[in-house]
Amino acid sequence: MALPAARWLRREVLVGLALGQLVSLLITSTGFSSSELARRGVNAPTSQSLLNYILLALVYGGMLIYKRQRLTIKWYYYLILGIIDVEANYIVVKAYQYTSLTSVMLLDCWAIPCVILLTWIFLKTKYGSRKLIGVGVCVAGLVLVVFSDVHTSDRRSKGPNPLKGDMLVIAGATLYAVSNVTEEYIVKKGSRVELMAMLGVFGAIISAIQISILEREELRSTHWNAGALLPFIGFALAMFLFYSTVPIILKICGATMLNLSLLTSDMWAVLIRIFAYHEKVDWMYFVAFAGTAIGLVIYSYKGSRDEADDTAQVAGAMDEEAIGTETAGRAPGAGEDHGPASDKTT
Repeated sequence: MALPAARWLRREVLVGLALGQLVSLLITSTGFSSSELARRGVNAPTSQSLLNYILLALVYGGMLIYKRQRLTIKWYYYLILGIIDVEANYIVVKAYQYTSLTSVMLLDCWAIPCVILLTWIFLKTKYGSRKLIGVGVCVAGLVLVVFSDVHTSDRRSKGPNPLKGDMLVIAGATLYAVSNVTEEYIVKKGSRVELMAMLGVFGAIISAIQISILEREELRSTHWNAGALLPFIGFALAMFLFYSTVPIILKICGATMLNLSLLTSDMWAVLIRIFAYHEKVDWMYFVAFAGTAIGLVIYSYKGSRDEADDTAQVAGAMDEEAIGTETAGRAPGAGEDHGPASDKTT
């Protein structure tokens, strides 16, 4: 029975890596959509996310209603998650107005140590030396990209208020980490459909309130034509697919693997610029891409010792369940004198 389990774990790793690159490409497409909207003078980050939340609420909320499924997680946890998610998206997009793209790329990595710390504290995730080495290699790959941008105009133009922009990126990355870890906990305890439906409902409500306060005038002054609507809709569809895929990765690989996979989004953007716009880039980009890919493989690889740990954890959980079932089975026969104790046990 050990061999099929090992094969499953290897297939699971490949699925996690493939889905990680899919969401990385989706994030890249949202970046290009946002850039096109900014080029056309549309500056409404919350409005861009609103349509995504509405799609999540309609699609997954409809599935939840059709199945007549009761909530497994209290609704106010989803309200808190919705606030965190909406504000994380808003803050990071807002940071581009004050600091450079390179700074955002570098500081956005702050989400990785935050995720590692939060999963270690709250989800009891164990990180061995090999996983930490994989994280280091991935981050080193992104640092190479930053160094290759040193002589570009983006690096010379640091933005009107770099300190404010950098603080916004750090705050947004921290919120992303909290959101990812919370989603990982919910998706492993409850239902992916429930998570997406409730996040969509509360995300749409919070976004609508924020738009009415912060972006109402911006939307009124925007000239809506095909050139503005197409990237707006493209952004929403890419975000919908991204949000739909993220819980699967969280359940298979966890929040840390998700954030490491997203590091390659900047490198996919480079490849798109090469083949779609015929731009020339530094050779260091390709080295960085290869380094990040190697880091992902190192982090996600499961050796025999990891498989043994997973088997031990499953066996321990089964033993605890068996003990609980056996205890519950004996409780009714304990006698009338022990009635209150039996009630506490069950």
